Amino acid sequence: MKMRTVIICGLAASSLLLSGCSGTTSAGGQAQAGEQAGIAISKNEGATKYPLKIQNCGTEVTVERAPEHAVTLDQPSAEILIRLGLADRIAGSGYEVDAAPEEIAEAYGKIPQLSKKDEPITHETLLGAQPDFVLSHYASFFAADKAGERKELQEHKVPTYLTEFDCAFQQKVENVSFDTLFTEYENLAKIFDVPSAGKKLIETQQAALKDGLETAKKITGKPKLMWFYSTYNGAPFAAGPGGLPQHVTELVGAENVFADAKTKWPETSWDEVAARNPDVIVLADLTRGKPGDSAKEKIELLKKDPVTSKLEAVKHDRFVIVPGSYMDPSYGSVYAVPKLAEGLVGLQ
Repeated sequence: MKMRTVIICGLAASSLLLSGCSGTTSAGGQAQAGEQAGIAISKNEGATKYPLKIQNCGTEVTVERAPEHAVTLDQPSAEILIRLGLADRIAGSGYEVDAAPEEIAEAYGKIPQLSKKDEPITHETLLGAQPDFVLSHYASFFAADKAGERKELQEHKVPTYLTEFDCAFQQKVENVSFDTLFTEYENLAKIFDVPSAGKKLIETQQAALKDGLETAKKITGKPKLMWFYSTYNGAPFAAGPGGLPQHVTELVGAENVFADAKTKWPETSWDEVAARNPDVIVLADLTRGKPGDSAKEKIELLKKDPVTSKLEAVKHDRFVIVPGSYMDPSYGSVYAVPKLAEGLVGLQ
């Protein structure tokens, strides 16, 4: 493998595959009209029959009418609704951890933030926003000491929706795939009565997957990967099984060195990382501002640590850098496939 780092920048509105960070478009990475159209305001189509009942994470959700005053408990949830053309129906959001992608930054910036950066919305603040729908990508946010439990909110006639990727906090998801994400787009589009926007979003992302799988055919062998998200008190968190990073790894024909972990994001040790000896380390480039969040800081840590500095992947800069959102069950996660494939090909 070549001794260099491959930096995969955030998704640009004009391309699926980026050549370096210049914003130039590689073959097959033409502008996605669907993405731009998805930022326009979506109007009710009259296709959804209310009251609508949907099964979600073992809970029956009843929606009496198309939401007009929704609250998203986290940034990934807000970004998906924006992509569906629903920015004008978001009354507030919270738990901002990254800079919004450039092509939706203006729309995202107009949404009231109901919590401090990297902090969850409280129950009192949520109720103060008078939501008619609450969406979350984190099970832990639907708790009494945070936004409130789903059961309680629904007793107040506030329907809730939780991503199927995190029905139980940190627990592995069986048969995880992007089909689950696309079903969520369909469900949300149905809830808000904008099915055409949901269909368009799915088609755009399916095209990105197709491009990524074509690139993945150029990968030689079966590289062993570690997905390095962050550290807590010095201990690394790496992607385990039952989450989208595991699915992406399998799609491109690679191996996740922590595929045998008990949770989606196990807390491990540097000694364990060294023992598993990954060929390539995939780094989350987080911008939330916590120590060690950026890819640059992660590389410095890996090179200074007496254990990891001896790894071949570290000595020879075998890193692929992606936005942190690519490791979450979010809009960006689909683009982890072409970006990872491109990165691995570049390191061969």
